[in-house]
Amino acid sequence: MALEVVTRSEPLDALAGSIVLPVVPEFRLDESISEGERALAEWVMRAARAAGVIGRVGQVAAVPPPAEWHAERIVLVGLGTPEQRTLSDIRRVAALTAKVTTDAGGRILVWPVVGLLRHPIESVVQAIVEGVGLASYRFHRYRSSDTLSGIERLVVAGTGQGVETASRRGQIVYETVNFARDLTNEPGNVLDPERLSGIAWEVAQEVGLQCSIYDRALLEELGAGAILAVGQGSRREPRLVHLVYKPGNGAATRLALVGKAVTFDSGGLSLKPAEGMERMKGDMAGGAVVLSVLRALPALGLPVEVHGIVAAAENLPDGDAFRPGDIVRTLNGKTVEVISTDAEGRLLLADALTYAVQQDAHLLIDVATLTGACAVALGRGGSGLFATDERARDLMLRAASEVGERMWPLPLWDEYRDLLRSEHADLKNTAGRWGAAINAALFLREFTDGRPWLHLDIAGPAWSEQPGPFGPPGATGHGVRTLLRFLELWAESCAGAGGERR
Repeated sequence: MALEVVTRSEPLDALAGSIVLPVVPEFRLDESISEGERALAEWVMRAARAAGVIGRVGQVAAVPPPAEWHAERIVLVGLGTPEQRTLSDIRRVAALTAKVTTDAGGRILVWPVVGLLRHPIESVVQAIVEGVGLASYRFHRYRSSDTLSGIERLVVAGTGQGVETASRRGQIVYETVNFARDLTNEPGNVLDPERLSGIAWEVAQEVGLQCSIYDRALLEELGAGAILAVGQGSRREPRLVHLVYKPGNGAATRLALVGKAVTFDSGGLSLKPAEGMERMKGDMAGGAVVLSVLRALPALGLPVEVHGIVAAAENLPDGDAFRPGDIVRTLNGKTVEVISTDAEGRLLLADALTYAVQQDAHLLIDVATLTGACAVALGRGGSGLFATDERARDLMLRAASEVGERMWPLPLWDEYRDLLRSEHADLKNTAGRWGAAINAALFLREFTDGRPWLHLDIAGPAWSEQPGPFGPPGATGHGVRTLLRFLELWAESCAGAGGERR
């Protein structure tokens, strides 16, 4: 069920559905307000007191509307003080209003934007639309009967071109996140490397991207031995997908977004424990993020050339599977001794990063559910960020903060590189459990050709075991909103610097 987003300028009491009214701590009536505004404010104060909503951020309660209103219900929301209120607060509260409205049986949610204007109205509207759109997500396509429903229409009560533009932008963002969620939630028997590459082709045709797909024969011709090794144990052959977005009026810079897409990861011959293996259909979350971001770029029209590169394989343990002790030759010519076949994601990324270098990208960014060690270090709430470029790192952290996704910088300590030395090859694909997230990042750095590079390890937040404000358990689409904002900031910084940044 798609969420419809519309804007309206009618008085609130004339609108149907569940109408959101804000509550702030220690509210004082302004003597200059009209009699009607005073009456509404006094009603809100009484209703909030009765519902126990004192204005703290995140407090939400549904109450009956005033008798003369057309609304089904009023949703009272605590928004804190204007001085402390952030856009992340508004986004989260908007998500909570969608949940409360759905639980109460509502299908139409009305959000006024007046009273929230410590921030620019465009930013407020976008945050509201994103919050409701993310919270309304469900993945029910395989249920034979689905009695659950959610918000069908969001009415943004405001006027002006800025409101319309921000509303549309918010839709693009949440639809992009939800597209990544859909891909990641798909079961492995449906979404294999071939099907994922087919979806990439369909996306390219739909939105106007260039698209190249490498099958097994083309990967052999290319020399992508690491990708081929990971996928050789499955009857479903690996793929390398290359999408290109080029803005119509020229680009300030050229980036490559590289995604790991293991459509199912059994661990290969280094077999994973059975408990929790069903979640390994989500080991392609990084690839889903990259594909989804590329899908959104034509609509956003950012002045930056972006290459989306997704390495896709299924890691299974049959008689043809690669083995611990095998030595694999990668696309850039380096050889890797396989210590664990369950450290397969970095092998996919090794070839994909080399391929990105061959496209002459000025900045490389890879996104991957790479290490459980990163999830152990940072928990399920945030991703780890490794960087060889300080400016790009700082902009990525700023982007994550602005959109409300947690991200934390982790080190690339050069002395750990010695742990990756192999007796028989150039590198080992894993150096054991200590510092495993750092070692994985150092392994990837070997394939960046010294170019500016960011590595996002999203192993923790890519999947949620519990429902939250922004949706049900399952895939989260973490990283999509951060990358969209980062691309905006990076394009601005490059334009301000007077051209391409190498």
